[in-house]
Amino acid sequence: MEPGPLLYAGAGLATLAAALLPRLLAKAPISMPMVFLGAGALTFTVVDLPAPDPVAHSGLLLHLTEICVIISLMGAGLALNRKVSLHGWGSTWRLLAITMPLSMIAVGLLGWSVLGLGVAASVLLAAALAPTDPVLASEVQVAEPAENPESDEDEARFALTSEAGLNDGLAFPFTYAAIAISLAGVAPSGWLGHWLAVDVLWRLAAGLAIGLLIGWGLGKLFFSAPSEKFRLSEHAEGFVALAATFLAYGITELVEGYGFVAVFVCACAIRSGERRNGYHRVLHQYVEQIERMLTVVIVFLLGGAAATGMLSGIGWQQIAVAAAVLLVVRPLAGWIGLLGGSTGPRERKVIAFFGVRGVGSLFYLVYALKEGQFAEQNALWRIVGLVVIGSVLVHGLSASPVMWLVDRKREKKAEARHDDTAHTHV
Repeated sequence: MEPGPLLYAGAGLATLAAALLPRLLAKAPISMPMVFLGAGALTFTVVDLPAPDPVAHSGLLLHLTEICVIISLMGAGLALNRKVSLHGWGSTWRLLAITMPLSMIAVGLLGWSVLGLGVAASVLLAAALAPTDPVLASEVQVAEPAENPESDEDEARFALTSEAGLNDGLAFPFTYAAIAISLAGVAPSGWLGHWLAVDVLWRLAAGLAIGLLIGWGLGKLFFSAPSEKFRLSEHAEGFVALAATFLAYGITELVEGYGFVAVFVCACAIRSGERRNGYHRVLHQYVEQIERMLTVVIVFLLGGAAATGMLSGIGWQQIAVAAAVLLVVRPLAGWIGLLGGSTGPRERKVIAFFGVRGVGSLFYLVYALKEGQFAEQNALWRIVGLVVIGSVLVHGLSASPVMWLVDRKREKKAEARHDDTAHTHV
């Protein structure tokens, strides 16, 4: 049988499933990534297809995960309704400043002590598993932009969305540190000055500045251009979200800044330009559809890679570390980071638990392996692949029922407040 027609038919079925599954599984304890992960494993086991080896096809995987992450970052930024502020984003800053470093230290130590990885590989493992994922976590994130700036935004979904939007870029300095250590052979201080000046200060500053500038300029163009022909919000052109994504990412990368940071900041700046306009929803829906299709492809191939040898050689150490990352490290670090903040105990538990790992982890790993020299390449793929697959399963099974309970309790609390107010007025 010719593979061409089979691929077209499979692509058609996958596209149709990507459109239907989010609605069919809305209240079920199963997620779309879980379905396609299993479908990929089954397809590559039953059908005689070339194995989707992430090492052999690292170039394709790099660009596929890269574009998926930046598209999802644009969607995450556009979805957020809350203005950026120290107080309003308090949960976000705590997750970035406390939870993320604690998680990285714990993961690095687990890689070094339990898995026997070297210093560079341990730092890389910590960096790759640092970002929570805006791609595979749609059930626990803000669904879409709200046209009412005063709308009551769910704290758990807001914190998880904003955290995922920013920590994807903030993991990059530590990826560069792992690469520098791997090229040095040991961990001397010779690379430290360049890392601090360039990889931390310059790249972050460039990402923030260019993202703000492009987002501000595009916001003016979309909503308040003098000519209606240029005022794109009047024409509901959703694909313009791609222009914003690629402009912010491309220009920032040209000056060697962090494009991930720039894309998310650009989206937040566009969102702040005119919060009540329905054009934000048009832009968000467009990038969400593209993100969903890219997610289908990546998760399908991940399932195929797992079934065709990527996880071969997995032992109890890898299983224990993966379980610890998902069930101990992130929940504990998340709980510690949010202590003393404005989140209630229920939201704190949800935010701490749902540290979804996904496409961002795959991107950082393949990027570092191409740029550095890591002897433990296969070992790193095994553990990162296992953590991502575990996250798809654990968080996919629990997301819908947990968020349903959270929403139900919020509704009851709101009803109780409404009743109290009514009695007071009477």
